[in-house]
Amino acid sequence: MDEQTIEAYSAGASRYAADWRDQPAPADMYALLQRYFTLGGKTADIGCGAGRDVAWLNDHGFPTVGYDAAEGLLAQAANDFPSLVFKRDVLPALDSIVAETYDNVLCETVLMHLPPDEVTSACARLIDILRPAGTLYLSWRVGESVSARDAAGRLYAGFDAARVREGLGDAQYLLDAETVNQSSGKRVHRLIARRR
Repeated sequence: MDEQTIEAYSAGASRYAADWRDQPAPADMYALLQRYFTLGGKTADIGCGAGRDVAWLNDHGFPTVGYDAAEGLLAQAANDFPSLVFKRDVLPALDSIVAETYDNVLCETVLMHLPPDEVTSACARLIDILRPAGTLYLSWRVGESVSARDAAGRLYAGFDAARVREGLGDAQYLLDAETVNQSSGKRVHRLIARRR
């Protein structure tokens, strides 16, 4: 994960949390999670931010642990959702997570904050932490093909979806499409894959 991006999220954690709370709920994403995730299955939200989706997943029958690289966001999440579990870990390594731990993994709009040369290994690691037949929901913002930073210093990497597919290996694709996220209004690529 890009260090400058982690620092930007930590420093602005309360502002980002407020921005995400003020956005409409991502009903489109939640419908896909209910359709494809294993109900009652052990679930991880990688790049959980301020914990909104971790709370929704837990409330809807998916016992979830939230992971994020930004200490500030984790503190905000723990403050807003004190009964839920949040831990620090960083893509692509995810050092604290043992292989084949989760039935469901959510990684919503995180990949674009990694340097492009880390995207393939990050995707391989996301598949690695799934149990056999586990399901990965993965999305990233679609933008310019050239990497750039926003005013806060967050990296928005430009990369081809082929890097993602390479990392997912022989996973079975259940969904692979570009769309507009109902919550953020941004164009995203969504890919739902099942580990064989």
